[in-house]
Amino acid sequence: MAPPSGSELLFKGRNLGKAYSGNTVLENINIDVYRGEVIGLVGENGAGKSTLLKILSGVETPTSGAMEMNGCPYKCASMLDANRQGVGMVFQEQSLIGSLTVAQNIYRGREERFSRFGVVNWRKMNNAAVEALASVNVRDVQPGVKVWNIGFAARQMVEIAKVLDIVSHATNNHSLILLDEPTTVLSSEEIESLFLQVRKMSAHGNSVVFVSHRLSEVLELSSKIYVFKDGKKTAELGASEANEAILYKKMVGRETTGEYYLSDRQTVPSSEVALEAESLCQFGAFIDVSFQLRKGEVLGLCGVEGSGKEAVCAVLCGDESATGGSIKVNGRELTFASPRDARRAGILLVPRDRREDGLVGMLPIRENITLSNLKKLTQCGVVSLSGQNEIAESWVKKLGIKCSSIFQRISSLSGGNAQKAVFARVLESECPVLILDHPTRGVDVGSKREIYALIRDITSKGVSVVLLGDTLDECIGLTSRIIVMKDGLITGEFDCSAGSKPSQVEVVQKMM
Repeated sequence: MAPPSGSELLFKGRNLGKAYSGNTVLENINIDVYRGEVIGLVGENGAGKSTLLKILSGVETPTSGAMEMNGCPYKCASMLDANRQGVGMVFQEQSLIGSLTVAQNIYRGREERFSRFGVVNWRKMNNAAVEALASVNVRDVQPGVKVWNIGFAARQMVEIAKVLDIVSHATNNHSLILLDEPTTVLSSEEIESLFLQVRKMSAHGNSVVFVSHRLSEVLELSSKIYVFKDGKKTAELGASEANEAILYKKMVGRETTGEYYLSDRQTVPSSEVALEAESLCQFGAFIDVSFQLRKGEVLGLCGVEGSGKEAVCAVLCGDESATGGSIKVNGRELTFASPRDARRAGILLVPRDRREDGLVGMLPIRENITLSNLKKLTQCGVVSLSGQNEIAESWVKKLGIKCSSIFQRISSLSGGNAQKAVFARVLESECPVLILDHPTRGVDVGSKREIYALIRDITSKGVSVVLLGDTLDECIGLTSRIIVMKDGLITGEFDCSAGSKPSQVEVVQKMM
């Protein structure tokens, strides 16, 4: 593919490869990044995208190949080394420390800029942090607040501000910014703001490598797209040459055959009510929310961030308490003081942030799958290891979780495989009601299809689902019915039977 007209080469990688104990995960990758260019990187989970970014950012050392940055040989033994040479990375799994303030996180390891005789000038650091946050259009986060007191989306923007500040102060040359799934927890408005900042960086001669499983975002933002499969670069396309169908085929090796959301497998819900909310309220979040969830139904909650849909789900799964109204399960009115109470009632959550809330990263796959179900594996206070092995092996096989063994640490799995492990744990519980909070967030298109098929499987057996979709299209495509919320109130309801789905425009009109 011809280079952009009049552009100079910023970064070059030739024959890059990476192997772990003889297992090749990246092979003969050639990549050229020109100044001011935004490159999209797509591929299924485990295709090698994150491995390449780790090599570029100094987290990993390549086992073969060579690199150049700004015309000079590029070798880095650490992230700090990469930063000094103008390369910075925003990780999908954040690196901020919750107990430190926003400003302390942005300048962690670089406090000397604000120190004199070993004493840090905190006011000066906070003022600099305000400017760093303003560079990514964040003006409502105070630099002195601790990171664990701000939302996940705000933390992502702090992470981006931190990386931009590091590379801008490390070199006088143009920089290369690596964004690994930066939009997974951002609202549409925050994504637009991020894209605006990326375009500004590009206009000033900096370059960006952007990884996202949302193909529409890659097509919108990138000028060039690399497709990875099984550790190899299988295609290089200009954004004008590509569309989602083309990228999907090159990623997974097949066409998007069949209806994407498997609507032909959508079950007709039973008349029996599994869960009922009546005049449910939570002070400051939502009011007078009433609905019935039938057995075998997928009920979607739609609305913009802060509409109240997230708070409703938090109350249903016991994470938060209602301040009014009632919840009935199988006709019995219940009160949940904790997720354990909801679990006993048969309600379980698949959380949106699987790494923080759905998994124990230091434990192996086996323990993560069986963690919520140890009671039935325990006799006289002793957990049956053979029983754990049997359950874990069964789910790994059933869900196609790609791993070396059930004893592999779960933090080493790709996003899609980690999410399947979360589903395995939840499904093993045999709870009749599941709350799915963005179940495909950060998951590639191939794994999404597998999760959609899994949802169809469980609802056909009578399991009921409340869904917060990752996109509006997903919510419409998967559900039997949609409830729309705005400003804490229900503003509309749509029938989503197979063959009579509402349009996105119709739903959005009730959201805005």
